[in-house]
Amino acid sequence: MLFEAFEETGLSQLSYAVGCQQSKELAIVDPRRDIDIYLDFAEQEGYVIRHVLDTHIHADYASGARELAEVTGAKLHLSAYDDNEVFEVGFDHLPMQEGDSVQMGNVRIEALHTPGHTPEHLTFLVYDGARSVDVPAVALTGDFLFVGSLGRPDLLGEEATRGLAKQAFHSVREKLHGLPDGLEIRPGHGAGSACGAGMSGRTVSTLGYERAANPLLDPSLTEDEFIDTLLGNLPPAPDFYPRNKVTNSEGPKPVQGMVDLLAEEIEVFDIDDLKARMAEGAVVIDIRDRLAYNAAHIKGSLGIEYGDNLSTWAGWIAPPDQPLILVDHEGDDELISEAIRALVRVGQDHVVGFLDGGFDAWLKAGEAFDNLPLVDAETAKTDLDHDRRALWDVRETSEWNDGHALGARHTPAHDARNGLEGVAKDEPITLVCGSGMRSTVAASLLKRAGYTNVANLMGGMDAWEEAGLPVVAKD
Repeated sequence: MLFEAFEETGLSQLSYAVGCQQSKELAIVDPRRDIDIYLDFAEQEGYVIRHVLDTHIHADYASGARELAEVTGAKLHLSAYDDNEVFEVGFDHLPMQEGDSVQMGNVRIEALHTPGHTPEHLTFLVYDGARSVDVPAVALTGDFLFVGSLGRPDLLGEEATRGLAKQAFHSVREKLHGLPDGLEIRPGHGAGSACGAGMSGRTVSTLGYERAANPLLDPSLTEDEFIDTLLGNLPPAPDFYPRNKVTNSEGPKPVQGMVDLLAEEIEVFDIDDLKARMAEGAVVIDIRDRLAYNAAHIKGSLGIEYGDNLSTWAGWIAPPDQPLILVDHEGDDELISEAIRALVRVGQDHVVGFLDGGFDAWLKAGEAFDNLPLVDAETAKTDLDHDRRALWDVRETSEWNDGHALGARHTPAHDARNGLEGVAKDEPITLVCGSGMRSTVAASLLKRAGYTNVANLMGGMDAWEEAGLPVVAKD
């Protein structure tokens, strides 16, 4: 049996290739949007992609399953349990029920219905017939079972949450019962994903170890205790998740071949064109690093530096229906192409172009720019003590509760789109996060919303604590 995992670190998303070494057939499970990684893998290994499967209707990313099946001529297998649910797949596919399977030579992939994260969720049991036709070797658990956790059940609204949590309880107790301890667990996400709480940094485990160490697989938990544990301390769900549920139900538009997309559909704007498009409502996303953005940026641009967090933050804060224009340092085609990949993975399909020559060209042309003042921790503390500048912590609530600067106030960065409660737009404020990335995002949102006196704490809470300044935790 051939088995390969593909990790997209920005979303902590995992997809898999399962194949038979004899028949040279391949199945791809939970493919991401930019599918060329699977096409290249199949070509390099000398396999043919015959089957494409999704464990469920994804929320955190736009699926590449439909397009991959269309491009390769493979059969598309999706859950049969979406009928009459909030989200139903609206395009052609082969519905899979529990017990249905895909056969490739000696390799069999069998569906197991494991609702909880979503009503239609499937786990795929992989059998390596060259070793055993009766004992599964691997479980592709999607967003049902993570290493150290389970998938969150609250993405379909408050009314559905407790019912899905009950389904998760029964999936754990009934569907995992009888499966061997040695079964290898391969989830759809690792630590860093917002699809669950308390995930391990590891991306592979065994069912026996999860039975011993995963608190949600504790057989002594009552149903109510299980539900309380599952729902406790969930991270905030990005609001692009419901949009992706719709996108994946309807079928994401094709984006195969991102280089071709860049060459054929993405415009290269000169400065005058950029200003004209901004006047018409286009939104500029500055993907330079945070220090460069703080020093100088185009007024009104969103500061989301290129890196592992670009997908999530662009999905969360960039307007989903307005044209997006990217700005980097020099107009690097390769970097822009990678940034576009990151955006389309979360359904941000409205990138229309990038600035020719990047921000360097903007500066050389003598165009006006804005900046975000940086203050050190000692200065921020002095300003706070003398009521010169309020200090706003924009980390997540769990981080704030664990420890924050004495005298600071709190709003998570993604909520900065709505402004800061009780703060006038000309009031002096300093933002702080962990190291400076999220505070830059939040500052760009506030400045775009009309806040005129925003500064950024250089080095974030790391710098505050290193300076020995007072930190308090929520009781």
